[in-house]
Amino acid sequence: MVERGVPELENIANKLRLHVIEMTYAASSGHPGGSLSSADLMSALYFRIMKHDPKDPSWDGRDRFVLSKGHVAPILYAALAESGYFPVDDLITLRKIGSKLQGHPVRGKVPGVEMSTGSLGQGLSMSCGIALAGKMDGKDYRTFCLLGDGELQSGQNWEAAMFASQNGLNRLIAFVDRNRLQITGNTEEAVGLDPLPEKWRAFGWNVCTIDGHNIREIIEAVDRASASKKKPTAIIMNTVKGKGVSFMENNAGFHGRACNSEEYARAVAELREAIQ
Repeated sequence: MVERGVPELENIANKLRLHVIEMTYAASSGHPGGSLSSADLMSALYFRIMKHDPKDPSWDGRDRFVLSKGHVAPILYAALAESGYFPVDDLITLRKIGSKLQGHPVRGKVPGVEMSTGSLGQGLSMSCGIALAGKMDGKDYRTFCLLGDGELQSGQNWEAAMFASQNGLNRLIAFVDRNRLQITGNTEEAVGLDPLPEKWRAFGWNVCTIDGHNIREIIEAVDRASASKKKPTAIIMNTVKGKGVSFMENNAGFHGRACNSEEYARAVAELREAIQ
């Protein structure tokens, strides 16, 4: 991988955000809010941190990424396209009949998609299986899993967390997009998650809490997690839902709604101004 600096990665993150707005607007549907809050992580992963090869998506030595909150497929598709897995022009076909870019990622349809996801609460279990297989086979790849915070209200995540700790899956790194909003509103008013770091520690994980929009902090947290010899690591990222578009920030209404034409024009203008 090219050793891209933080300013370039920040620029890429805003390009990914612009793709998300364009894709969901063209589809008149989708999940922009959580896609935008995850953009900085996806930029850091696909353009700096992860070992992967767009020309050989099944390369055995690659790091694995599982998007557990599969409804934010637009940000994954944007990162894959910008990485070179498929043409950027294909992004505009999101959710169209006949398109490989469905509302949730499907393994086998889209190059670079490791797992079909979207039924919330299952991605971490899948990641445990991938990480355990790597450990049993003596492989050194890392398994990354992105979870939504509202998704952690599903009990299967905590079964997976116990399994990962019990089996010493130290090459497993889970990111929590802690934007504190879900489709119904604030996570703490639905089923409260705090104190979240303490919960992960109680399940036997290393834990660190970072600013999920600070790419340098993301990189440093992954470096620390990768050095773990015994435990899996949870990286809790404090983020802003809808990050990068002023009127979408901290607005649960954009969890699963695309922009209308007026909103689209404003969003595109803001993001284009942010891109250097």
